[in-house]
Amino acid sequence: MLIIQDTTSLQQFCQTLAQYDFITVDLEFQREKTYYPQLGLIQVACSGAEGVIDPLAQDLDLSAFIEVLRAPNITKVFHSCRQDIEILYQLCGFIPTPLFDTQIAAQVCGFGASASYEALVRQILGIELDKSCRLTNWCIRPLNEKQLAYAISDVTHLIKIYEFLRQYMQEHHREDWIDDEMAPLLSPKTYTTDPYDAWERIRPHSHNAKYLTILRELAAWREQRAQSKDLPRQTIIKDECLLNIAASCPHSLEELASIRNMRQDILKGKLAAEILEIVSTAEKLPHKNNIKIKKEINFKYSKDLYELLKLLLAIRSEQNSVVSKIIANDDELRLFAGKQDKNLRFLQGWRQDLFGTQALALRDGKLSFSYNPQTQTLQTKISEA
Repeated sequence: MLIIQDTTSLQQFCQTLAQYDFITVDLEFQREKTYYPQLGLIQVACSGAEGVIDPLAQDLDLSAFIEVLRAPNITKVFHSCRQDIEILYQLCGFIPTPLFDTQIAAQVCGFGASASYEALVRQILGIELDKSCRLTNWCIRPLNEKQLAYAISDVTHLIKIYEFLRQYMQEHHREDWIDDEMAPLLSPKTYTTDPYDAWERIRPHSHNAKYLTILRELAAWREQRAQSKDLPRQTIIKDECLLNIAASCPHSLEELASIRNMRQDILKGKLAAEILEIVSTAEKLPHKNNIKIKKEINFKYSKDLYELLKLLLAIRSEQNSVVSKIIANDDELRLFAGKQDKNLRFLQGWRQDLFGTQALALRDGKLSFSYNPQTQTLQTKISEA
């Protein structure tokens, strides 16, 4: 295992990586005490080399590695890469492509909705991972040999897992089955936070437009402060307090102090004045600036048909070793049961072959279910009539 702490060593390592058509990558980071994740370690492997890059080393310029991430002829393989790509996007300013996520690929290969890396290593390679170092603070130096061995194992086993999943998908003609699931990971919007969207992560007490507008303004204020101070949101003020403030609309320090679970350090500091100003300003916003409440579209659908569609989806998912949510979700099934077929994914492409054709037959009364006692499985059949 190569430990890389200087630019020359990294350049030589990256020259080796550039010779391969795919590399496996994993990042270790901390974010418990910060808004932005703090990168502590970069693990990279290919069929001919493996290395741990120390991004905290003073004499290390990451430019050579960034160029490898940019290379269009090298597939970058991660497992459950959402947070890793967020960090790399902040570091590099671009999303590494081509990109392959083994957790998503595992969904179309019969390994469950959210198969962990540990589970794939066990099921595919027959190896039990030692997870004793999983709670390591990766930003503290020095790291011992056991910690480094734990870290590099997150990419060395990933080589064989990727090769297995890629071969399975090729043999079963499923290379494009993960495109919809990968699309959000390839969008910069996934990794940027608009402060005025921050309120959507909080569960509001009501759907009153004025209440939600005040909550939006408070959440945006907190988000901007968290970003500028690089502090976790909840460290500044907790969600529960924001909800209570939006509900009570305090206009004085005394009213703010009466709110449940309001911290004394907030009341005694400048945050109290800022909160009162946010509430006052939000209350005066013209009606057109209030949050628009989306009216739920109510439509009638057959609940019996919906339940049968769920059963059919489960059968077809099991028969084809693919996670059901890749094929269709509950909302799509309800729309279909209400004969609202516009733009439904499972009536297009491979999903139609796998599920949509039988779903149409079921809705038309031409699909039957039967139980096979020999295989102990449910089977389906489309009648000719």
